[in-house]
Amino acid sequence: MAYASVSPSEPRSAVPERAPWPREGWRATLDLGIADSSGRSVLVRRRHEGPLHVQKALYPEGGEVCHIVVVHPPGGIVGGDQLAIDVEVGPQAHALVTTPGATKWYGSDARRARQEVRLTLQAGSVLEWLPQESIVFDAADAETALTVTMAAGAAFVGMEIVCLGRTASGETFARGRLGVATTVTRVGATLWLERGVVHGGDPLLQSPVGFAGQPVTGTLLVAGDDVDPDLRDACRTIAPAAGRGAVTLLPGILVARYLGPGAEPAREWLASVWSAVRRSVTGCAPALPRLWNT
Repeated sequence: MAYASVSPSEPRSAVPERAPWPREGWRATLDLGIADSSGRSVLVRRRHEGPLHVQKALYPEGGEVCHIVVVHPPGGIVGGDQLAIDVEVGPQAHALVTTPGATKWYGSDARRARQEVRLTLQAGSVLEWLPQESIVFDAADAETALTVTMAAGAAFVGMEIVCLGRTASGETFARGRLGVATTVTRVGATLWLERGVVHGGDPLLQSPVGFAGQPVTGTLLVAGDDVDPDLRDACRTIAPAAGRGAVTLLPGILVARYLGPGAEPAREWLASVWSAVRRSVTGCAPALPRLWNT
């Protein structure tokens, strides 16, 4: 079965070509473009191939912020699947991108699954990348890559929550592999560069200098002109209901980290931190995506 859709579009910025995809498993791509039109952020490009798509733009906050829900109809990612998402936000436009539910990485049949996300923010734009949590099943072989490229005056907020194993059923991440790569650059300067690999059953999962027996990690990245020590200090007054949280300010980027027992307290804490920074960084009042309440 194949899916394909093309909507009216405007020329996109030049980006490097992707390497050829393997032929096994699902091959799914989604290419979105958001542009400012007289103060309204409009979805002007929407192309997809395979089971990744967006039904329509939503405006729960009014026309200034374009809310987008990325849908993956299969409901989970299996060995051999290859997903690619590109989002470009034009000058002065503002987009918030989320998902309707958790992303599930199923146990692998010895084939690796991969998701690659590339986010491009043009001058003066805002992008809030807020997918719901990723659940990495036991024996999954998963790899994720997030690349954020920012122009001058742009602001970015990105959240990631990862659950190792299905904690509600008592499953642990005893076998498998999770690879993570995140890069954030602004006007050619690297603000954040992270590479990591977690192996199922690794002693680091239980070590006090590693995951300390906790199955859930979370990260919130905030980059923009208005990230400063006052914002960091305000975020540090927020404590998670369960688990541990910490907030660090690096040149040009604020980083909030969570480690704890479940996705719900992780999301609650990271959402609270996001709410504390949103007005300063994006100029908008705190407004959680409605889908998070379903």
